[in-house]
Amino acid sequence: MYSLIWRLLPGPTAVKVGEAILLVLLVLWLLMAVIFPALEPHLPIEEVVVG
Repeated sequence: MYSLIWRLLPGPTAVKVGEAILLVLLVLWLLMAVIFPALEPHLPIEEVVVG
């Protein structure tokens, strides 16, 4: 799968590396800004205070 993504990215190797890093950062941002906050209310997490 990763080789398919690598072949689909346009440009020489240096440009492909930059595009791959940008894609990873975009996916991480999407997870942190959209996906995880949407899932948080559905997770069975209780606050535990030790002290």
